[in-house]
Amino acid sequence: MPDMDGIEATRQIRREQKHRVIILAMTANAMAEDAVLCLAAGMDHYISKPISIEKLITILQQVSREVR
Repeated sequence: MPDMDGIEATRQIRREQKHRVIILAMTANAMAEDAVLCLAAGMDHYISKPISIEKLITILQQVSREVR
């Protein structure tokens, strides 16, 4: 993103949201501290690339159940 990264975008969304928005980090950064940073910023889940469709589906199903 030209003006902000995903971490800052998530923080801004969380500050301004009126309704719960699900945010899933999908990043090439695969270090444990990257996941911690994403989750601390307010993201709901974290997945590193390369991803498998099966893993993505599992995560989306999990997040979907959490917001019901």
